[in-house]
Amino acid sequence: MSGVHGREPIVVGVDPDPSRRLALAWAADEADRRGLPVRLVHAQGVPTGGYRSGEALPSWEEWNQTLHEAGAEVLTEAVAFVESRRPTVEVSTVLAEGEPAWVLREEARNASLVVVGSWHLSTRREMFTSASVALPVSAHVACPVVVVPEPEHITQEPAYFVVGVDGSPHAAAAVDVAFEEAALRGATLRALYVWHPPLLGVLDEDAAVRECRRVLSETVAGRTATHPEVELHHEVVLGHPVRVLAEASEHALGLVVGTRGHGGFTGMLLGSVSQGVLHHAHCPVIMVPV
Repeated sequence: MSGVHGREPIVVGVDPDPSRRLALAWAADEADRRGLPVRLVHAQGVPTGGYRSGEALPSWEEWNQTLHEAGAEVLTEAVAFVESRRPTVEVSTVLAEGEPAWVLREEARNASLVVVGSWHLSTRREMFTSASVALPVSAHVACPVVVVPEPEHITQEPAYFVVGVDGSPHAAAAVDVAFEEAALRGATLRALYVWHPPLLGVLDEDAAVRECRRVLSETVAGRTATHPEVELHHEVVLGHPVRVLAEASEHALGLVVGTRGHGGFTGMLLGSVSQGVLHHAHCPVIMVPV
């Protein structure tokens, strides 16, 4: 993961609603595990413009001042939350004017990863909330982007991560991140190659599945030597990638996907699978761009 061996911060977008703190908690815990600082970012949208008339502050300027004061209060409360949860984590803040996706993209230039929250709304509404931030950020940054859903889901023991594999170099990068995350938490790892048969079928389905198993084995090969403490399970599953990965994520600590793969991971912007799992996964989704 980019920046793990340096001191690049974990950047987290701060929601103004104090009841929505799971992304902030995830970022604080990850920073503590990795010995990294965390940077809390609150974006206030585009400032309002106008003209002065007389000595009194015009309404647009009063509105901007009120907005800044509210944003500063949001960050103060967020800092207190992180310090109470992980007292040893170094915290900094950024209060910025601009669209949240643009602000986070700028802050991601020197980040280890970016963390944002998500709420399971309808697909239409979601495109104007968390996905409208996570998708463009992931498409333009070099570090992983983590989308943490609200409300908190229930994990199961033994704890495990899931990673989607499609044979591309981007999937290999996702596997590397998945091994790191599993090792940090003492969790097992499920590596899934989801094969979606073409509409017209194939001449030899058994041969196709064997090829999927070969690609999966080659992709995960060597990682167990680097992380011998991680128990690995890998399997080929037939079905639609979004459905299979979403079901596998139901009680997982996290789901890791590459954002520019091929095959099942090709699509508009980040890929139909990356977009689909953002809407349907039950656990935090870690999107790994390369």
